[in-house]
Amino acid sequence: MKTGAQQIESLRDGRLVYLDGKPVPDVTRSSAFAGLVGTSARFYDEAARPEWREVMTFESPSSGTPVGRAWQLPRDHAELVLRRRAMERIAELSCGMVGRSPDHLASTLAGMVMGAPRMARYDGRGITALQEYFQYARDRDLYLTYVIINPQADRSKTAGGQPSADLVAHIVDEDAAGITIHGAKMLATSAMAAQELFIGNIQPLGEDDQRYAFSAAIPMNTPGLKFLSRRSYEQAAVSDFDQPLASRFDENDAVVYFDQVRIPWERVFLARDVRAVAAQWHETRAHVMQNHQCLVRLYVKLRFLVGLARKVAEANGVIGFAPVRESLGALAAKATMIEAMVAGMEASGETFEGCYVPDRAMLCAAQAIAQQTYPQVIEAIRQLSGGGLIMLPSSQADLMEPATLEIVMNSQMSPAMGSLDRVKLFKLAWDAVGSEFGSRHLQYEMFYSGSSMVLNGHNYRFFDWDRASGMVEDFMASYGTPAPAAERDPKPAPVVAPAA
Repeated sequence: MKTGAQQIESLRDGRLVYLDGKPVPDVTRSSAFAGLVGTSARFYDEAARPEWREVMTFESPSSGTPVGRAWQLPRDHAELVLRRRAMERIAELSCGMVGRSPDHLASTLAGMVMGAPRMARYDGRGITALQEYFQYARDRDLYLTYVIINPQADRSKTAGGQPSADLVAHIVDEDAAGITIHGAKMLATSAMAAQELFIGNIQPLGEDDQRYAFSAAIPMNTPGLKFLSRRSYEQAAVSDFDQPLASRFDENDAVVYFDQVRIPWERVFLARDVRAVAAQWHETRAHVMQNHQCLVRLYVKLRFLVGLARKVAEANGVIGFAPVRESLGALAAKATMIEAMVAGMEASGETFEGCYVPDRAMLCAAQAIAQQTYPQVIEAIRQLSGGGLIMLPSSQADLMEPATLEIVMNSQMSPAMGSLDRVKLFKLAWDAVGSEFGSRHLQYEMFYSGSSMVLNGHNYRFFDWDRASGMVEDFMASYGTPAPAAERDPKPAPVVAPAA
């Protein structure tokens, strides 16, 4: 099965990544990305460990080799739970901080392939290409990422109405060999750890936006493919002690620019069909399987943050205060609620084209609640931490010099731990909730699923309104409605004398 060493070696492929105005020669050795690359290798090495192999892998139906369980198409509730256990373990390896771990795109493509029979009516050739690509990626246990949204410019208009016709990646040419695309997409999260890039569009397109309507997958070193990385929080980290999360779990994000990129037809799944591109996400179960993985990762992350909150309360000597216990209990409830909703959507799942998938109404509800929950948890940790988050030594160098170490030892005290352990804990807390890395995670968790309007639009679509409204109507039918007085006690008709 794939090893961590193979994962790292596969990333030395000559991909073109720009950071601070210059190309990065080798992402595996760069101070900006090496920590993430090492974490990506650990995902595969952990799956190979004897105690985790059965949980985290299954045999590919075509090759017979062990691959990540996220590639498995679950046939029943038990197999869906097995997938979840594997995803939970992957999330634990990064404290839930790496959102685009290898199980994310594997789950997305699994959901798409489930819906292949329904998608075939749009483009039979392309859907066959998608099925073949799924097998190719699964048998190699590829680490994939994607770009499925467009750069922000005029958000009141669709892709075709932007200030520049070349802003959004679009088809500029096609022939018997394939298509050529040009323009930009975002956000290629974890691109520095991925072998291939899926390109699609999850945002609404106008009727005349056919040239923006396509989906495909290409290697990261495809000619003309350029990545413009955001600032690397990993590179800015002073040390593991000072930024323990950013130094190894900064999955990075990048704008992808397609400079006349050629894509062969065997890697093109849909082209120039606006309805098909939308159906690829919502008539299949791509959206469901994709976000099932997101919610599993999130409840692992919340579990970590709630544990961090308790440790902060212990360090500050306030764990015995009733209001603090109430606050911690409320945080525990929020984390448990997301985990319970995941279990609920699995137990109430449905059979879709021979596969067993989570209940999408419950999944969309969990997404909307999760979007509100994460900021609340972060704010609670800030409240519990108080000034302790900013009353910290500038770096680990302060612990190396006798003069500054003495100040640290005499000013950083706790009833629950030594001075250095207190500094270590609060450095971790700051990295999680207050640093540039922590702020990125707050923004990410609030918006990766889309705006609240989009999420609640899904909730409106998928909720069983007939059942809910029917309950109201049935109950109202069980009792009468008072009739107006005139109908209850009609006055006797006047006596009319017969005509003479």
